Amino acid sequence: MYERILVPLDGSEVAEVALPCAEELAGRLGSEIILMHVGESADSLRRMEPYIQKILEATRKGAERYPIKSGVKPLKIESVIAVGHPAEEIVDYAEKENIGLIIMATHGRSGIRRWALGSVADKVIRATKRPVALIRAEGVRPDIRERGILNKVLVSLDGSKQSETILPYIEELASTLKTEVVLLHVLSPSHYIYAAEGGAVKVKYTEAEIKQLETNAEDYLNKVAGGLKKKGITAKLEVAVGNEAEKIITMADEIGADIVAMSTHGRSGLGRLVLGSVADRILHEGKTPLLLVRAAPRQDI
Repeated sequence: MYERILVPLDGSEVAEVALPCAEELAGRLGSEIILMHVGESADSLRRMEPYIQKILEATRKGAERYPIKSGVKPLKIESVIAVGHPAEEIVDYAEKENIGLIIMATHGRSGIRRWALGSVADKVIRATKRPVALIRAEGVRPDIRERGILNKVLVSLDGSKQSETILPYIEELASTLKTEVVLLHVLSPSHYIYAAEGGAVKVKYTEAEIKQLETNAEDYLNKVAGGLKKKGITAKLEVAVGNEAEKIITMADEIGADIVAMSTHGRSGLGRLVLGSVADRILHEGKTPLLLVRAAPRQDI
């Protein structure tokens, strides 16, 4: 699942913030790392060769700091260069080479008011079918290489099979890296009632209805946690009522999550850049790194 990791680099220190995460996965899971740079011309790529080689060696040293578990393949780190539009080349390469995870840095202002993604990262996450981890460039901990960045993960689930697409990725991390897992289910405080005329009216749940929904959510999360427990993973459970994106952002801050993990919905392809509205809001208003996995299209019977 994490066998091959792609890390796009543009020559900036901002992009290099993604490297510690790749190093940790490579060192502990035996993942192969591919460092990718996309240039506008062959000349620009030649100028980048010394930089790529330098980063390649630094990444190798970083990954070698982690203890290799028994049976893991020897560390493999390589680089690839391409000419063209960065987002298109990254998406195409990830698909053709069966990349298991793309790790990219994001930059811009952080905080609840705004998280402005770079245009390349923005297009990649909306276009690729591959899982993407987005690492904050601003506010990164100075001890990130010593402590690691996958110690605690907040997993957002909504009760659907689509949202559970993220679980296998969490299982592999938690079982190997001993990542602390917190499962979160956010309930809406209201629902829509469709009138006979075709209109829709938003109605708040009663207190009794909210209590029942909370009980149902707890039962659901306990079921998911039970499945994780069978694989040796202990998870904490959280149920919240309110706006889903806001509650995820707030919970991530409160528990000190290193990363938020969730599935996204929407069609892929550079021609149609669509994410689920919740994931899209978290991307632009949250301040915690994200692991996004595109859910399979819903099959309604």
